[in-house]
Amino acid sequence: MWPNKKSHAAQTANPEPKNGQSNEPPKPAASEDVIPPAGATADLAPSRLGSSLYLKGEISGNEDLDIDGTVEGLVHIDEGKLTVGATAKLTADVIAGEVIVYGSVKGNVRGKGKIEIKKDGSVNGDLTTAQIIIEDGAYFKGSIEIAKSSEKEGDKNVSSRTASAPVLPAEGAGPRSFSSGR
Repeated sequence: MWPNKKSHAAQTANPEPKNGQSNEPPKPAASEDVIPPAGATADLAPSRLGSSLYLKGEISGNEDLDIDGTVEGLVHIDEGKLTVGATAKLTADVIAGEVIVYGSVKGNVRGKGKIEIKKDGSVNGDLTTAQIIIEDGAYFKGSIEIAKSSEKEGDKNVSSRTASAPVLPAEGAGPRSFSSGR
């Protein structure tokens, strides 16, 4: 006799939604843009090539890319940011809007905005960029060409430098930054 009452109490503790209410989050209306328009890649998370992946060939596109694996060939990320992770090994020429190197790159690197070689990063090749940052502990062998940057054309206070000899980190110095202001 009493067991029915307990069952009824359990049902009242979790009442069913009424009038279209639900415990699920609201779904976007059909009129909302769920897919961002072309060219709005700045808000998207970067694409990623994982550490166990090996790619031989060409990578090209416009969105940001993080590489943690091995790549042989060409990496062309037109205006996007390329991050070469600590476990990455690139034997490739690289063209990107911005390049950040934590791992190893063997090949020429062109960063339209800037190139950063972090403390454990390694680049063996020629660099062409508007701004270069090489941290203490980083390895670099090659030449650096400071290219004119369209973003910095109006800045007349920054001098332009072109280095054709290898740049080696000085002991005790912090990160170095060179930029073009032509």
